[in-house]
Amino acid sequence: MNTKYLDLLAQKYDSEEKVVTEIINLKAILNLPKGTEHFVSDLHGEYQAFQHVLRNGSGKVKEKITDLFAEELSEKEMNEFATLVYYPEEKIRLIKNSFDNEKELNHWYGQIIERMLKLVSYASSKYTRSKLRKALPSQFAYVIEELLYKTDEFTNKEQYYSKILQQIISLGQSDKLIIGLAYTTQQLVVDHLHVVGDVYDRGPEPDKIMETLINYHSIDIQWGNHDVLWIAAYAGSKVCLANIIRICARYNNLEIIEDAYGINLRPLLNLAEKYYDDNPAFRPKINPGEEPSDHERLQITKIHQAIAMIQFKLESPIIKRRSYFNMEDRLLLEKVDYDRNEITIHGETYPLEDTCFATVDPEHPEQLLEEEEQVMEKLLFSVQHSEKLARHMNFFMKKGSLYLKYNGNLLIHGCIPLDEQGNMEKMTIENRTYGGRELLDVFEHYLRYAFAHPEKTDDLATDMSWYLWTGEYSSLFGKREMTTFERYFIKDKKVHKERKNPYYHLREDEETCREILTDFGLNPDQGHIINGHTPVKEIDGENPIKANGKMIVIDGGFSKAYQSKTGIAGYTLLFNSYGMQLVAHQHFNSKEEVLRNGTDVLSVKRLVDKELERKKVLETNVGEELLQEIYILNSLMEYRYIN
Repeated sequence: MNTKYLDLLAQKYDSEEKVVTEIINLKAILNLPKGTEHFVSDLHGEYQAFQHVLRNGSGKVKEKITDLFAEELSEKEMNEFATLVYYPEEKIRLIKNSFDNEKELNHWYGQIIERMLKLVSYASSKYTRSKLRKALPSQFAYVIEELLYKTDEFTNKEQYYSKILQQIISLGQSDKLIIGLAYTTQQLVVDHLHVVGDVYDRGPEPDKIMETLINYHSIDIQWGNHDVLWIAAYAGSKVCLANIIRICARYNNLEIIEDAYGINLRPLLNLAEKYYDDNPAFRPKINPGEEPSDHERLQITKIHQAIAMIQFKLESPIIKRRSYFNMEDRLLLEKVDYDRNEITIHGETYPLEDTCFATVDPEHPEQLLEEEEQVMEKLLFSVQHSEKLARHMNFFMKKGSLYLKYNGNLLIHGCIPLDEQGNMEKMTIENRTYGGRELLDVFEHYLRYAFAHPEKTDDLATDMSWYLWTGEYSSLFGKREMTTFERYFIKDKKVHKERKNPYYHLREDEETCREILTDFGLNPDQGHIINGHTPVKEIDGENPIKANGKMIVIDGGFSKAYQSKTGIAGYTLLFNSYGMQLVAHQHFNSKEEVLRNGTDVLSVKRLVDKELERKKVLETNVGEELLQEIYILNSLMEYRYIN
């Protein structure tokens, strides 16, 4: 060990006793049961549904309540109590209004605080007291610890404990205490959260999800294709920025751009008003309950066309300067016969409908108008100077990665690009060839470089960031081509089809999954691949557990846009010391409905894998870190106190 490092460490552990105590503590922690991991994916801006899943721990909170109170409370009472734990502020307000007098309310307070303390004690049973203390609301930590660890076999403290409870109620602190205990329970039930991609796009409140994640106690993120769009746009990719605005316009979510992140769309609207009219192909998708005025709908339709045409133009120079992207087929503006209003693709000619080529020069179709260039410059400046967006994107980079190896499992949003034989597909970048894990590492390197150099807008790193969104060998896209242009302008659905990478049928094969796990340095006998990105069509009988349990797909359709195809409202995964469970969720209507009826939106839990022997902290990523700490402390002992 570096002696200078050990000298610094000795300032914290300045006696042999302190070092010994910490070694004893860490070695003891290694033998505790591993904490519960919670996996979610493809949230797509559905903040309310995500909040509910997060607060109920995909059913773990209710499970703990049932374990404790099944003999004592009715099913209705347990549901009421569970709802109180999920939404303490709102539920307390509802309950308080139901009491006729203060005496009844105070009796309820005493009863609920006792139940909450029991629940916290049970939920924390596999943690150290130190970890529990950190999870407690700071203003009540001392009081809660006294009540949690009360021992009164000689009845000496009976009045002491009852007085604490009486004073909490009489001083008007009951609401705050119950709220604090509820959030402590939520935190204790789930030790660590994995977000396996796609916080952004389609749904209306991704910014609120980001705020929740920033404040979460323990989390990692695997970037999704939609997340990378936002990262790349902030990093200086104008074509990714155009994609973001186009998607927001398509799903009637421009408020995310303007209101949530303060990005001024007025220059784009002025351009759109000048060149575009109504167009049925570009009218926004309207969710139930949304009723934009005819004027608002027309404005969005015009913006949608303006930004789509800018996007198609911005793609062309990237494709031309990066020949190894192999995307020449996507130079579609150059394939249009503007006199006949038709296009030739793969040798076949198709008529074009609902076109909006007012700003296109047929001789130089990829060339932006000066007005379009100015609009994109202003938009990019606004994006890169949004304080809130900067905070969210920096958090993404700090906590995120393209893939993660965690507790023996491989977490990845999209795919590992494969050929039909199951071999890792190769991509040549700047005369070097990469595949499998090495290719993903290169992709991540370029994305991080682009993010670190936002002033560079046309360099290889920025272009590679866009390639992650739409490229054939991108682990996030996983298709041969993105047919956005065709879907807007060609009615023949034959050309709309986007061919998936062979990964998506080969992932049903156990041997293929084992080879992927091996390529990433994981044990194929014990590991799993945990995937998002492609909604599982349970309504058609598709099984999210594939390849004899080696592959688990947890995108079941959080996004309302997918739920008619999937038949459910998302999968989540739980992995505790006993094994893995997959949880299917029914459609989430509203928080108000849960508060009113006390019902969860869970359907069924399926066992994925059961541990033959209960898994300990020693066998986890955290365990590896603790072993490193123990090694360093032992080195300090030898350096300072033994030799």
